[in-house]
Amino acid sequence: MMVSRPPLFQIGKCGNSENTRACSESAGSSDPRKLVHPPNHITTNQSRKKVWIEAYGCSSSMNDSEIISGMLRDEGYYISETPQDASVKIIVTCSVKDNTEHKMLSRIAKLSESANPLVVAGCLPKADRLKVQAVNPSASLIGPGTVQKITDVVQSAVSGRKRIELEDDNESLQKLNIPKIRLNPIVSIVQIASGCLSECSFCQTKLVKAGLKSYRPGDILRQIRTDLNHGCKEIWLSSTDNGCYGKDIGTDLAYLLRQCCEVEGDFKIRVGMMNPMYIPRLLHKLVYVYLQNHQIMKFLHIPVQSGSDRILRKMKRGHSARTFLDVVQLFRERIPEVTIATDVIVGYPSETEEDFQQTIDLLEVAQPDIVNLSKYSARPGVLASSEKKIASHITKERTRRLDKIVKDISSARNSRWLGWTGDIIIDEIAENCIQGRNYAYKPIVLDTSAPSKSSPCVLPLGSKVKAEVVDYSKYALRAKLI
Repeated sequence: MMVSRPPLFQIGKCGNSENTRACSESAGSSDPRKLVHPPNHITTNQSRKKVWIEAYGCSSSMNDSEIISGMLRDEGYYISETPQDASVKIIVTCSVKDNTEHKMLSRIAKLSESANPLVVAGCLPKADRLKVQAVNPSASLIGPGTVQKITDVVQSAVSGRKRIELEDDNESLQKLNIPKIRLNPIVSIVQIASGCLSECSFCQTKLVKAGLKSYRPGDILRQIRTDLNHGCKEIWLSSTDNGCYGKDIGTDLAYLLRQCCEVEGDFKIRVGMMNPMYIPRLLHKLVYVYLQNHQIMKFLHIPVQSGSDRILRKMKRGHSARTFLDVVQLFRERIPEVTIATDVIVGYPSETEEDFQQTIDLLEVAQPDIVNLSKYSARPGVLASSEKKIASHITKERTRRLDKIVKDISSARNSRWLGWTGDIIIDEIAENCIQGRNYAYKPIVLDTSAPSKSSPCVLPLGSKVKAEVVDYSKYALRAKLI
């Protein structure tokens, strides 16, 4: 949910996303994913109101924060350098897991210590309004489906009036072709739909974002062209579930990808998460469009959640372990170097040792490059929350065992790239770390020393360079410029 993010202006690390960054991993932070919008360069009108914006969660949440900052900028607000000097503070929250929720509530409490008004946005206020209000009864609230009302909410908050905008309406759902300030100037996050068609028993997202509403291909293409004209090099197609895109408007993801690849420009497309249950109907078309179009990064995020069909039925996932394997095997047969990311929940209610072993067996056969492991946590309002939990020590032990297995698999998969040479796009620059992505969306950390050690290597974001992979870890590849 987990988790894709624009690399620039990052503080902390992504906890559960297919996009965990090598630069971030090396920092060893245990914070939830947090991104803060870059400050404006203020030269005049210092009296104008300032706003502090920080965001947590998935790529859609990041894009919501971009939209919030863009709309407020157009209303005359400046992005503040610190929360202390802001007229109003905004936190875009995530509620995907229990520990994430706790961190959000802790952060809300911290931001509430000053007298300046607070706006709580994102999934948490929509999922559990009462918990947010228990921490700060005066906070204004806005949900993911009403983000376009942010200027009204902020104006009310600044005027001392609490405002709540949590109920979706048809006019506020389209998140395309409206003002935004990108967190990373070369990454365009394009939401292609809102909501999903699934009924997963553990997932709170359906309660927050409701049913599927796909956006029209023409509107999506117009957003992509605009962002390319503004210098973007990576296009991230994002939604709750890209696999079901178009089922409500008579199209599908394969068609949308073909249309995107016809847009002129030098760019790459990263396709976001697809639930396995919707892939079989378009599997062969999807493989074909991946093969035929160099713009599409050879990357798939397909969350299996469990290797046990019994547990998958209890989860109401709508797919079997075999469904997941069929997708992986066909893609690996046609595109051997494809990067496969998946998600696994450990300790789902009633999971036996046999169920857990089936998950191990599945991962050892599938050999996914990235596995986002999560210990099961009951979320309020979902079907699984009423089921008896497994003892925590059992879940912890299983997670420990599986973590070692998936790290070994990741390291083995990355070892296949040793000696590879090719183009990468520089998309993250942090202190002592320059990182790019290759055509399979592999994170590649560059040796930043220039031929002369006294002359540091300087590479701008978005630049395309040739590199040779000289080392690897379970998280990333390491390369030198050639």
